[in-house]
Formats: sequence, structure tokens, C-alpha cells
Amino acid sequence: MAGFGLPNFGQLTEAFRKAQQIQQDAQKLQEELDAMELQGSDPEGRASVWLSGNQQPLRVELSPELLTEPVETVEAAVLAALCKAYEVSTGTMRERMETLTGGLDLNLPGLGN
Repeated sequence: MAGFGLPNFGQLTEAFRKAQQIQQDAQKLQEELDAMELQGSDPEGRASVWLSGNQQPLRVELSPELLTEPVETVEAAVLAALCKAYEVSTGTMRERMETLTGGLDLNLPGLGN
């Protein structure tokens, strides 16, 4: 059977073992990302948005001073805070995934690849 280019049984067993470990580590990472609260704020610090490590919205905080501004200003501040929180969240996810996979390039969609 070795003539068919198949790996030996020991290599196959080790590959399955590694795959199972990666799956377990991925599940643990998923739980860690779900539990994270990552903050992004607008440049003036008057709007803040929190997302999980999996980009789930958690909460928004607006300063009382911001609420006295025109609607467009409030909207711009919230959008800037959301963009920053998203940047932090996806960056954290990317870093954790690189650690999990040992730096393999998985070319995951949605992670800025």
C-alpha cells in the first residue's frame, strides 16, 4: 500500500490528533472572544461603543455634552466610535487566530485579508 503515496498510519493518527486539538482550541477561543468587551471611541472621546471579540454590539455610551450637539455631529461621533471598536475587535480576533493557528495564513473572510 505504500506505493499509493498514502501517509503511514502514525502520521495520519498524529494529523487527526492535531486537528482535534485545534478544534478544541478554536472552541475555547470562540468563548474567550464572546466574553470580551472591546471599546472604541470617537477622537474627542464623547461617544464610546463596546463590541465583543466577535463583533457583537454590547453597549453605547454618549456624553451629555455630545447630546447637545446637532444630530449630524452625534451621528458622526457614534459612527467613528463604532468604526474604532470594530477595528479593535477584528484586530484582536486576527491576533488570537494567528496565535491559534501558529501564524498560518487562513485567508479568513471579514478579517481584512
